[in-house]
Amino acid sequence: MEMKNRKKIAVLFGGCSSEYEVSLQSAYAVITHIDTEQYELVLIGITKTGKWYLYQGDPVNIQGDSWYNEEECIPAVVSPDKELHGILLMKGRETEEISLDGALPILHGRNGEDGTVQGALELAEIPVIGCGTMSSAVCMDKEMAHRLAGEQGVKVPRSYTIPREDLNLMDIKIKGRELGYPLFVKPLRAGSSFGITRVEKAEDLRLAVEHAFEYDSSVILEEMIAGFEVGCAVLGTKELMTGAVDEIELSEGFFDYTEKYTLKTSKIHVPARISPEKAKEIQETAKIIYRGLGCNYFARVDMFLTPSGEIYFNEVNTIPGFTSHSRYPNMMKAAGVSFEELLSRLLELSGRD
Repeated sequence: MEMKNRKKIAVLFGGCSSEYEVSLQSAYAVITHIDTEQYELVLIGITKTGKWYLYQGDPVNIQGDSWYNEEECIPAVVSPDKELHGILLMKGRETEEISLDGALPILHGRNGEDGTVQGALELAEIPVIGCGTMSSAVCMDKEMAHRLAGEQGVKVPRSYTIPREDLNLMDIKIKGRELGYPLFVKPLRAGSSFGITRVEKAEDLRLAVEHAFEYDSSVILEEMIAGFEVGCAVLGTKELMTGAVDEIELSEGFFDYTEKYTLKTSKIHVPARISPEKAKEIQETAKIIYRGLGCNYFARVDMFLTPSGEIYFNEVNTIPGFTSHSRYPNMMKAAGVSFEELLSRLLELSGRD
């Protein structure tokens, strides 16, 4: 293919989020494994303070978080011109237009995975390679995601949501007693298990709620589901493919941020140590959730499997970790799809819509 016929794809990385560093690692892996003979990459870095730049330097500097410098970065904004469907580069008093064939956000957590960036891109009619504005926002909101999954006939944990303005310690104690201990206290909208506490007894509930409010203006109390967590990678728009089901084995605590990125006391088994029949049921349940929550292109659906074989919905990660050793790519690898092929299939899907 001639270089001039390559599709121009923006890869967004960084972000105004507590998961900024995770995004850099995912984006570096994606950028260095995309077939640049077919796609021209436009690298858009977003700083921790929310400033957007066209990055023209070596991708290795993204991985080490040394990408931002005045020589290799040009201020950029999403253009409101729907005919351009692209970005504007701010070069002093002049601007330069770049039209895009698509944008692949590799952003994690708030201000990136919650529909805000997707909304800006969709407003400019830049095709989003990933979940759109509505599904991104819905999946980030744990209560709303559980409601919609429940409407699809999927079992969900019992829960109670507390907006900061309605905070009442007596009500919290009552709801905690109704849900039973241990239970989980979580920020309503946050990623990578930030702000989550497993609460063993009532006297620890208040501190857990206060901790969760450090990450969001609403908090959710959620019953603990006995069993273990399983995940399923889903890929597709009209026709869906699933990866092998994985299983998180914990020796203590829960799968918090530290465990996700160090695996100090846990192991991830892929394929999961379950029967083929149960794995198939989990994959089909993941598809139901993916469709029911309006997901598109790719997402990882996390669930719980109880000792009696029941499947409960946990959450959907609309932009899961995307390094070559992350859960989503590993589930696809176990299904016979390499990391490079996974990215090729994902970008090919954007050309069909």
